[in-house]
Amino acid sequence: MLEAFSENEFSHEGVTHRVFYCGTGPGVVIMHEVPGIYPAVAEFAERVVAAGFRVALPELFGKTGKPLSAGYALGQLARACISREFHVLASRGSSPITVWLRALCRSLHEECGGPGVGAIGMCLTGNFALSLMVDPWVMAPVLSQPSLPFPLGAERRRGLHVSEADLEVVRRRACHEGAGVLGLRFSHDPMVPAERFERLRDELGDGFEGIEIDSGPDNPHGIERGAHSVVTGHLTDEAGHPTREALDRVLEFFAERLRPSGQP
Repeated sequence: MLEAFSENEFSHEGVTHRVFYCGTGPGVVIMHEVPGIYPAVAEFAERVVAAGFRVALPELFGKTGKPLSAGYALGQLARACISREFHVLASRGSSPITVWLRALCRSLHEECGGPGVGAIGMCLTGNFALSLMVDPWVMAPVLSQPSLPFPLGAERRRGLHVSEADLEVVRRRACHEGAGVLGLRFSHDPMVPAERFERLRDELGDGFEGIEIDSGPDNPHGIERGAHSVVTGHLTDEAGHPTREALDRVLEFFAERLRPSGQP
């Protein structure tokens, strides 16, 4: 797993994490989900590389390469809940780790050049791409199953895990500067309530593109009601399947915003 990737440490303001790098082309930062960089996350990163991008995949928690299991996921979720880097209940503020991630995006853009970089977050990191948008070089933010803040109560079900000041910048960039936001969720995922995407539409209007995949009873593709990870763990890699179409749209979204006009 990740055999083609190089590995280095990236530090900013006293915070250091291991980062895996691979590929050439415009930069994309991939922020993994719980429990860590398990095989399906690595496969997604490899797909982004194969599509012609330079990927930076930071290890934020967990053990890279360790297979997914319920116990492993619950253990890493518990660690994240008490970590100083994650504020899992903050409705109107970002997790501190986003400061480090912004620095990583800046570094990747300096390396790759071009109009900017892409960023995709998943699950606990799903909303982080909004916080990264306060910097002008983040041009293609993707929120895949954005689960923070944990949806406990009406306010948190609509929460976006960003401060009001940062949200104002996000509005301007998404609505007037071409850095639109792409969001992905399964319709019956309890961690990502419909109210959250409704809030994104209210705030960003046409600057938000939401893909909501039917996971309700008797859905035509037999998607389980507990489906959560759109482009990784619950991806069905078959032509015409809505999760495959969502994955294809993510890659298309990166290409639209990160490649100079006319570049293949």
